[in-house]
Amino acid sequence: MNTTLLNNLISFYEEDPADPFNVYALAIEYAKFDPAKAAHFFDILLNEHPDYLATYYHAGSFFADNEDVEKAEEIYRKGVALALLQKNTKAHQELVRAYNNFLDEMDD
Repeated sequence: MNTTLLNNLISFYEEDPADPFNVYALAIEYAKFDPAKAAHFFDILLNEHPDYLATYYHAGSFFADNEDVEKAEEIYRKGVALALLQKNTKAHQELVRAYNNFLDEMDD
């Protein structure tokens, strides 16, 4: 764990908790070593910043890896729909691939 990075991310979040990137960065960093805190920050993103598209790929993967498959599937579906709505072709393709891989793993 890089405590300097984590401390900086916490400071950025405390300075501007309404900035979704600050929440996103904390979720990604906590996912490396503290699943409960990562889930907390992903939930903040999903509930308070539902249009922040970057969330969906990593949150879907995080919840799938932590065996919350129903939540992961919902996140992937919402992310695919949001990418279409935002006309973000690259993110849409990435989310569709991730969602299909997730579904393939569920079939195994």
